Amino acid sequence: MAPLMRLAALVFLASLGGGARAADLPLEYAVKASYLYKFAPFVQWPSAAFDTPTAPLSICIAGPDPFGPALSEAVRGQRVNGHPIVVRRVEAVRPGLTCQILYVGGDDTSAALQAVAHEPILTVTDHNRSGAGGMIQFVMMAGRVRFSIDQAAAQGNGIAISSKLLGLAVSVNR
Repeated sequence: MAPLMRLAALVFLASLGGGARAADLPLEYAVKASYLYKFAPFVQWPSAAFDTPTAPLSICIAGPDPFGPALSEAVRGQRVNGHPIVVRRVEAVRPGLTCQILYVGGDDTSAALQAVAHEPILTVTDHNRSGAGGMIQFVMMAGRVRFSIDQAAAQGNGIAISSKLLGLAVSVNR
């Protein structure tokens, strides 16, 4: 429980530091934006996921973008394992998409997730009733943002998720 409290406090503090525009973002999405880039240090991608050892780590947003400029502001100047973090908004999700983290917004995530089903991309979605969810799904519990992890899907795409992050998830599909 203590690691979860530390991560929650870290995410909350990070969401406060994003500037005036982040203050305009509902707290739920400020926390989700913080989680998106804070997942990265706990994930290991295959070396082929990056063109070079210092290539940017791309967080792509597909579908409705609930974050606005707050996510881009939050990652400005941030690096993970020597990779600067960049945020890209994509019109369509297709095989060969060059992202390391893909957030798919909205209720209809099936087609986007299917398009990158065999790519080394960490997919993140909001929990929805359709059942088509990413490797990480945000869930709201008691008014707080939590997440579940589909470790089997991540491993199937060559992505390793740290036991520290798995331990913070409300559920893990192994």
